[in-house]
Amino acid sequence: MHCAVLATRATFPDIADRLRQHFDVEDNPADTIFSPEELLRRLQGKHGVMSTGSERIDAALLDACPQLRAVCNVGVGYNNVDVDACTARGVLVTNTPDVLTETTADFGFALMMAAARRIAEAEHFLRRGDWTRTGIYDMFLGSDVHGATLGILGMGRIGQAIARRGALGFGMRVIYHNRTRLAPAVEAGCRAEYVDKDTLLGQSDHLVLVLPYSQSSHHAIGAAELDRMKPTATLTNIARGGIVDDAALARALRSGRIAAAGLDVFEGEPTLRPELLALPNVVLTPHIGSASVGTRRAMASLAVDNLIAALGCGPQAGRPPSPVNPAVLQKRP
Repeated sequence: MHCAVLATRATFPDIADRLRQHFDVEDNPADTIFSPEELLRRLQGKHGVMSTGSERIDAALLDACPQLRAVCNVGVGYNNVDVDACTARGVLVTNTPDVLTETTADFGFALMMAAARRIAEAEHFLRRGDWTRTGIYDMFLGSDVHGATLGILGMGRIGQAIARRGALGFGMRVIYHNRTRLAPAVEAGCRAEYVDKDTLLGQSDHLVLVLPYSQSSHHAIGAAELDRMKPTATLTNIARGGIVDDAALARALRSGRIAAAGLDVFEGEPTLRPELLALPNVVLTPHIGSASVGTRRAMASLAVDNLIAALGCGPQAGRPPSPVNPAVLQKRP
């Protein structure tokens, strides 16, 4: 008898078919977001779940689903999962790192440039029919990216990829702050200079956030941090909602305390603060940093690989490619 699994969101049909080759699958082709009560109901009797950031996997849910053995998140982040609670109950957690690094770095750099050069604002102007004459010397003046100082808060795989784009492609000075300083060889490969957080805030022309969300990083950028930034600076968040105090950011953008922002993630998403929607100097996208066909396919495929291995199927049985809490594997028979 196949193990039973739940795929909480829709995915590519051929990848869903591969899942069905190994498991009894309950899927969600309508791609609705389950309420906590609906998620609990659907997880009854399931041995594994292919989850996303839309679903909260916590201790209460785990206690109500004692057969659950694997939570395989589609995404590099897993702040929707209580990893400690999973580990305590012998539930393996996996994610999908690496496969989205370059695509997300591309997107972060694009979002930063769009904010710096006022691209969204200019497009809206053009679409409204407001462009009635040419040669206006001060129309949509933005800030240069080439030769500017790029600041990166959070220097993991994606941060390093953004650093390389800035230094090697745009001749930018790259500074960064991270919980742990990178090894000298890695710093040299990124052409990046380690600085403290205050220096990062004060010297960055374009600050990009790529740090993971945790209680310690909640509102890592708030009113005090924004006050330390240059009034000509831009802020780009492709990390997680909650890292930025969105209300404080809206006030800073409205007052001109900083010049512009590019945001792909938000507190309480998909709900947005209405103040952000009303501002012309912020570029807003709906959490699509990894949204290329090849990358989203690779993420879904890796999640399936993790689920197959975690539940004892296939040549990689017992050895998922990307475990978050590998100590669970050591305790399994």
